[in-house]
Amino acid sequence: MVLNNVQVCDEDLDGATFARYMSAEAIAIDTETMGLVLGRDRLCLVQLCDPQGFITTIRIAQGQTKAPNLQKLLTSWDITKVFHYARFDVAQFNTTFGIETVPIFCTKIASKLARTYSSSHGLKSLAAELLEVELDKRAQSSDWGDTENLSAEQYNYAANDVRYLLDIKDKLTTMLKREGRYQLAQQCFQLIPIFVALDILQYKNIFEHH
Repeated sequence: MVLNNVQVCDEDLDGATFARYMSAEAIAIDTETMGLVLGRDRLCLVQLCDPQGFITTIRIAQGQTKAPNLQKLLTSWDITKVFHYARFDVAQFNTTFGIETVPIFCTKIASKLARTYSSSHGLKSLAAELLEVELDKRAQSSDWGDTENLSAEQYNYAANDVRYLLDIKDKLTTMLKREGRYQLAQQCFQLIPIFVALDILQYKNIFEHH
């Protein structure tokens, strides 16, 4: 099914779409949930975009714990998974499907390492500065659980959260390499699963002095 120029799949990627994404070097990924509390607020949507701009939204059913094709994609070491604030999305995949997503590129971490001249590292700010694109965030706080009746505005919002991520990744990668911080960024990305494990166990600030 195609809605608002976005392919929509129920519960998992279909075979052809799965094969298409598995052939990519990098995939942009984002999620929509009922809230921000792990274990309480369920996963509702998963959005993906390949380098050609092909976007798919997967509607996740309430109580769903498996999505075999999506799980294979998320755990494939051959494909870089690009997120904005990967820590949250990776934790959702771990909580929902019991998997560890690898390998990871996080544009929020990359921005904080590269764009030290700014304190604004949200996706909207990155799109505006790096791509001169103005993102509409009005649907950000909305009910994503009624997946059968999502509005065109919601689908468009969800699609835009992955539509520009790969281009932002490329811009930030250039900046990181120019400033000699690319290797440090890679090391930070490798630490994300550790922070996810701590988040799931509800540990907070264990690296702080107090």
